[in-house]
Amino acid sequence: MAQPNPGITERKNVNGRTQTVQRAQRAKIAGSIGFKWAVRVEMTGPRVEHVRSERNLLAEVDSRCIVKLHYSFQDSDFLYLIIEYLPGGDIMTLLMREDILSENVARFYIAESILAIHSIHQHNYVHRDIKPDNLILDKNGHLKLSDFGLRKTLDDKYSTILLENEDFNGQESTSETEGYFAYSTVGTLDYMAPEVLLKKGYGIECDWWSLGAIMYEMLVGYTPFCSDDPRMTCRKIVNWRACLKFPEEPKISAEAKDLICSLLCDVDTRLGTRGVDEIKVKTPMGIMFVWATAL
Repeated sequence: MAQPNPGITERKNVNGRTQTVQRAQRAKIAGSIGFKWAVRVEMTGPRVEHVRSERNLLAEVDSRCIVKLHYSFQDSDFLYLIIEYLPGGDIMTLLMREDILSENVARFYIAESILAIHSIHQHNYVHRDIKPDNLILDKNGHLKLSDFGLRKTLDDKYSTILLENEDFNGQESTSETEGYFAYSTVGTLDYMAPEVLLKKGYGIECDWWSLGAIMYEMLVGYTPFCSDDPRMTCRKIVNWRACLKFPEEPKISAEAKDLICSLLCDVDTRLGTRGVDEIKVKTPMGIMFVWATAL
């Protein structure tokens, strides 16, 4: 077994998956000079499948709204992904520093997040782990979506994973396939949609719920159903009709509340369930302006 390079740092994310990340030396890529990130995963265990899933999506989806894959290769011990270096940090780091964002700033990031999420939905992928940690900023402050290890291919009809007695830890176990929806409980709890927790079947609409939770967090300073007890968070999400509340401070405009409530709602009425066009039509004019400029 090859020994880890001492210059490479191990990172463990909230789902317990460990990745090895290193900022590599400058390299000439497609005629331009830029940094590369090397992601190295040992060729054992379920992590390999997650990284392969990410590689397959990055190779298929050509969009400026998601992180760019430069190379992928493997040896007998490790699987490597070489992806672009985004020096702006992630939205979670931004929120930890700023606590809350102004509506103008949040509006911009939400608009770019919509573009990013739509770019993978167009290829029949559901991300299943939309959260601030996976929204990364480039050197110009534009947002890109990352971390596709939990993505699920829906094809024309929804793929299905049916799991029994699964804990809320973002891990997948042995699964069966039947029906037209995904059933596995994966993702990050604070941003999970109720249909994911209830295992009633879900598709791309669960990503739009997650975006609503992120917008709430941007404007309020914490997630809408947060609790020190994960079981209580689950109960709040499932009972969102009674538990979704807005504090008196900070003040949030009626338009922002309306958009959040249009995302944190039942699947049948949730914006995005019938396609991204309804988000373009129904979101406030401020969002529409940023949408146009982002394009």
